[in-house]
Formats: sequence, structure tokens, C-alpha cells
Amino acid sequence: MPSAAEVQVRRVYDGTRDDDGVRVLVDRMWPRGLTKAKAALDEWCKDVSPSTELRKWYGHDPAKFDEFAKRYKAELKDPVRAQALDHLRELAKGQQLTLLTATKAADISEAQVLAELIGR
Repeated sequence: MPSAAEVQVRRVYDGTRDDDGVRVLVDRMWPRGLTKAKAALDEWCKDVSPSTELRKWYGHDPAKFDEFAKRYKAELKDPVRAQALDHLRELAKGQQLTLLTATKAADISEAQVLAELIGR
């Protein structure tokens, strides 16, 4: 049985680390005040991000996270998002993948939902 993918979630504003591997921003919008050089990204995969409507409804309210995750997983079945998710799964094969988000609470973000899906 193949081992689970190595996926971690971090804030894009945090500095790079030696164990980051491939660094991918998964937010739809570019993080405020951050230059491309400082972000040190390998990719920006905005097609995998939640819809604007879902993101605004959620507002990173911890009480809504479980429902957000459920709705987001349903959105990930959309062909464009599904293809982007498959791309992230490919990136994770045999190497460390770090999903980056600008949110202050990365543990209740779309990046966390994606990490759980990819790491299965």
C-alpha cells in the first residue's frame, strides 16, 4: 500500500523552511503586502480555491469550519477545481508539499481541507 502524501499547511507570510518542499499558494487572491520574491512560491494554484460566495459566507468563523469543509469538498467536484486538486496530488507524490494561505488561522482554512484530502 502506498504511503500517504507528505502535505503541510503554513501561512504564506511565514518565512521559508528547509522542509517546505514544493510551495503552493492555494488562495484565490494574492496576499496583501507580499511580493512574489518574498512569497518564494513554486506555484499559485488559485483554481483550487473556494468560490467567492463560500469564502465570504465562511469568513473564517471557527464555528462554521465543519460546514465550510463540507461545502468546499462539494465545490471541489467542479471539473476545474477537481483538475486543480488532482494537480496538487501529483505534486505531492514522492515529495513534501506545503500548501500556503494568507489567513491567520491556517488550521481552519481551505489549505487544511486540501491537505487532509491529499494526504489520504
